[in-house]
Amino acid sequence: MRLTYKKVLNRPKQPGWKRTLGRYYNLIKSAFWQQKNYRFLSTSINSELLKHEIFSHQTILLRNLTGLNRKLQKNKLINLKISLPWFNGLILKPGQIFSFWFILGKTTYRRGFVDGMVLRNGEIVAEVGGGLCQLSNLIYWMTLHTPLTVTERWRHGFDVFPDVDRTQPFGSGATIAYPSIDLKIKNDTSFIFQLKLNLTSTYLQGQWRCEQPIPFYYKVYEQDHRFIPNPWGGYLRHNKIYRDIFSKNSGKLLATDFITENLSRLRYDPLISELKKN
Repeated sequence: MRLTYKKVLNRPKQPGWKRTLGRYYNLIKSAFWQQKNYRFLSTSINSELLKHEIFSHQTILLRNLTGLNRKLQKNKLINLKISLPWFNGLILKPGQIFSFWFILGKTTYRRGFVDGMVLRNGEIVAEVGGGLCQLSNLIYWMTLHTPLTVTERWRHGFDVFPDVDRTQPFGSGATIAYPSIDLKIKNDTSFIFQLKLNLTSTYLQGQWRCEQPIPFYYKVYEQDHRFIPNPWGGYLRHNKIYRDIFSKNSGKLLATDFITENLSRLRYDPLISELKKN
């Protein structure tokens, strides 16, 4: 099914000097963090797979949405192909930290990256290396189904696309922007983990693997999902993400974790989208 999205009124924009100040603050903060944690950062790749698959998932590469630049969507595939070798087979030892941008580095034309789709202030723009949020989204979603600890994760302030081919709750991804908007994951367990990634003609596929079986399984879900009329036009979308942890042996619920609360501005009409979906 093909859905369209439309622009709605924006909330008054933040002054430019505040955005610039925040950007430089995050740059400095990121540089100090890398210097402090350099010896804990993981970059080791091993092509030999660890024995146990902990969780796997796949996401569709090209979404069937009217109004999207098809070339930018296809360029995303190029950027993903360049990026995957930096992550595929990555080893995360106990105490080590996964940092998306420390592993990949800056995306540039010189490295072969091309213009892809990026969401900036609620607008779709073309930027070098665009489309890699699909990779960070996949890694984050899989990590929620493991005992690994997410130490840094960012989300978009806008919901740009209707729910077409969505297999995850709204707001369960992780946006990235070099170098300060990062995805960081720490291995607080006593076992070695490994990230496995693959790109087919249709899907981006991933796995977290481990040297030992994990005696738990996880269910991630949303609650309190609703659309809220926005006082300055359009709608807001809200939900809360939780995670249940179960024993593999007994199936008993062991714990429930609150993950995050999302509140984003919509760039489409949710009522029209729901009618088309139904």
